[in-house]
Amino acid sequence: MTTAEKIGQMAQAERGAIDADPAQITALGLGSVLSGGGSTPADNTPAGWADMVDRYQRAALATRLHIPLIYGVDSVHGHGNLVGATVFPHNIGMGATRDPALVRREEQITAIETRATGPQWVFAPCFCVARDDRWGRTYESFGEDPALVTAMTTAVDGFQGTRPGDLAGPGRVLATAKHFAGDGDTVYGTSTSGTYTIDQGVTVSSRARFARIDLPPYVAAVRAHHVGSIMPSFSSVDWTDDGVGNPVKMSAHAELLTGVLKKKIGFKGFLISDWAAIQQLPGTYADQVRASVNAGMDMFMEPYSTPQFTRTLAAEVAAGRVKISRIDDAVRRILTAKFELGLFEHPYTDRRNIGTIGSPAHRAVARQAVAESQVLLKNSGHALPLKPSAKIYVAGANADDIGNQSGGWTVTWQGQSGNVIPGTTILQGIRQRASDVTYSADASAPVSGQDTGIVVVGETPYAEGVGDVGNGHTLNLSGADKANIGKVCSAVKTCVVLDVAGRPQIVTDELAETDAFVASWLPGSEGAGVSDVLFGARPFTGRLPVSWPRSEAQEPVNVGDRDYAPLFPYGYGLTTRR
Repeated sequence: MTTAEKIGQMAQAERGAIDADPAQITALGLGSVLSGGGSTPADNTPAGWADMVDRYQRAALATRLHIPLIYGVDSVHGHGNLVGATVFPHNIGMGATRDPALVRREEQITAIETRATGPQWVFAPCFCVARDDRWGRTYESFGEDPALVTAMTTAVDGFQGTRPGDLAGPGRVLATAKHFAGDGDTVYGTSTSGTYTIDQGVTVSSRARFARIDLPPYVAAVRAHHVGSIMPSFSSVDWTDDGVGNPVKMSAHAELLTGVLKKKIGFKGFLISDWAAIQQLPGTYADQVRASVNAGMDMFMEPYSTPQFTRTLAAEVAAGRVKISRIDDAVRRILTAKFELGLFEHPYTDRRNIGTIGSPAHRAVARQAVAESQVLLKNSGHALPLKPSAKIYVAGANADDIGNQSGGWTVTWQGQSGNVIPGTTILQGIRQRASDVTYSADASAPVSGQDTGIVVVGETPYAEGVGDVGNGHTLNLSGADKANIGKVCSAVKTCVVLDVAGRPQIVTDELAETDAFVASWLPGSEGAGVSDVLFGARPFTGRLPVSWPRSEAQEPVNVGDRDYAPLFPYGYGLTTRR
C-alpha cells in the first residue's frame, strides 16, 4: 500500500458529505463512511439503506486495491435510524433488568436488523458509568455501579458473536465500546463564559479511582469479549495524583489510549474518534491530527473534513512528525476488522434477514425487555397489579406518545415527540389489557366514575449536550405533570404514576399522593411491556440501576457515598411476584 492508500483507510466521512458524489470515496480511498444520528437515505426503508451502502461500496471497490469500506451507524437501542426497526429500551432500562443474557439477545437482534440493511459496524454499546443524573446521556448508561455496567458487557457478544468466524455472518456487526473512558464521571459546573459543563467535560480523578470506577467495563469488553473497536470520549481527564490541574482530552491521551488500553489491557482492535472530536484539541489542525495519531487513534471520524484530514496527515508523515510505523499499526488494525467481517469476500449487503426487521419475534423480545426494566418503587396496599375489569382513567401526554417513550437516538439524533416509529404506546398496551379506559392527556376530561387512575409523567426526547440539566432541562417534574398527578390522584381510589424518562426525576413531594409509583425509563417501541406488569401478566422484577435523588441539588448521589441518603437507594425495587 502507498502512504496515501494507508491514510485513506484511516479516514471516515459522513454520508451527507459524499452522497451526491460517491466518487470521493474512490478518489480519497476512504476506509469508512458513517450515518450520524438522523442521517438516513431519502428512502428510509431496509432496501433504501442497503442500496445506499452498496452504492458507496462500489465506489470503494473501484480503488486500485479494491479495499471494501466499513459502514458505521448509531444502533444504540436497536437500528434506531431506520423507521420500522425494533426499538429496545435505552441502556438505563436494560440495566434495571439485571439480565445480561437479555442484553446479549437484544444486541443480537439489533445486529441482525442492522447488517441486513448494509451497515456492518455499530457505535454501541455505551459502557459509561453514569455518576451524575444531570448528565443528558445518563440513559445511555447501564447504571452508576461499574460492576453492573461490567456485567452488561455481554452486549458485545450479541453484536459480534463469540466464535471465530461469527463476525462474517449475516447477523453480526462490529461493536464499539464507548466512550473511553470517564464520560459519565465528569464534573458538573459552569465555565467562565457561563456555559454549562458536564457533557464533554472533565473527569477529575486519581488513577486508582479511575481504575476502580471508569475502566472496569472496558477491561471486560476487551479481555472477555474481544470488542472490535473502541471510541475515545470527547471528555478530558485531570489526574489529581499530579496535582497540577492539567486536563487532557481523551482524543490525545497517549497514557490511556496506548499505555493503558492497547498495552496494559491488551486491546487488539482499532480506535475510532468521535464526531470531529480531534478538532477540540489545542493548536492548528495539523497539531490536532498529529497529537491524536501519535496518542494511538487509528481511524478518524472527520465527517465533513476528510479531504483536509488526509492531506494533513500525509504532510505530517512526510515531515517525519508521524512515524510510518504508527500509520502501519493503525491500518493493520482496521484491515484486520474488515477481514474478520468477511468484507473482502462478500463486500455487498447480505439481505437475507431483511424480512425479520421489526418482526413479531423481535418485538416480543423487546416487549420482554420493557417488562423486565420496570422498577416498582411504591405499592401501597398492593395497588398493583391492576384488575382488567377496573374502570381506568389515564392521563399524561407520555401515555400515548411513542416518540416520547423512545427518547433520543430514534430516527433523529435528538429524537422527537409524536408518531415517529411503528410500535405500541403505553396507552395502547393498557387498552389491550382493560376494556374500560378513558384517556385525557391533560386530565381535563371528567374523572368521576373511574376507580383507578394511571398518570404517565416524564421527559420529552433529547440527546447529548442538549439534555444536560442547565441547558433548558431539569430533573424536576413539569408543572403539567404535577397538576395531572394532583387532579387524578385526588379523585380516584387507586392512583398509579409511571415516570417515562431517561433518568430519575424529582418526585419527593408527589410520592405521598400516589398509591403506586413506577420507573418506566424509555421503553422504546413496545409500550405493551409496561401494561404486562401493571396487570400482572409478568411480575415486577426490575431494580434501580442508579440512586434516586431526593432533590436535584443532591446530585451526584451514588451508592457507597459517605453520606448516602437518596429517596430510593441503588438496587431498590419491589416485586409483585407471588
